Amino acid sequence: MTPDRLRAALEGVPDPDWLAAALRRVAAEPATIARFFPAAGRHCGRGDLAGAPGWTADEAARALLLTALPADHATHAEALYRHGDAAEKRAVLKALPLLPVGAAGVPLLHDAIRTNDTRLVAAALGPYARHLDPASWRQAVLKCVFAGVPLAVVADLDHRADGELAAMLAALAAERHAAGRELPADATDLLDRLTIREA
Repeated sequence: MTPDRLRAALEGVPDPDWLAAALRRVAAEPATIARFFPAAGRHCGRGDLAGAPGWTADEAARALLLTALPADHATHAEALYRHGDAAEKRAVLKALPLLPVGAAGVPLLHDAIRTNDTRLVAAALGPYARHLDPASWRQAVLKCVFAGVPLAVVADLDHRADGELAAMLAALAAERHAAGRELPADATDLLDRLTIREA
């Protein structure tokens, strides 16, 4: 996803003038993002965006507000995440790959993955999760399996999945089987693919 695609997907929002003005103000006066960021849902709506699959209007608008900042993206992203509600936190997580923050947003991923909010966990495992170290990433994938988060949300899953993840999934499958339960179908499929690949 790119800022241009998000901008195009938002062309039909209920209050496009508000969004345009908010983006200009944030670019000129970065501190104003603290006021505009929470208001995005009220002015832009919260529905799914046809032109940006997986994004809602408020998430896209908030991501654009973050990209409009002239500097200090990581500092603003952390403050908005720490003080935001669940929807605002998800928007920050989804915006991270669009921002020039390097690995500075990784602590936010760790925080999201520790929660029981499956939508936060899913948002944390998007493209920015490439900055997670392998051990943390594997634990996050297991968290998805435990929490019922579809593995389809995990960016680069087939590329990053390895023998260690296969062993962890196999151990979990054995535990579940002993308890008369099964792994979710997508986790079973992943384990099958990894088993074949590692053979």
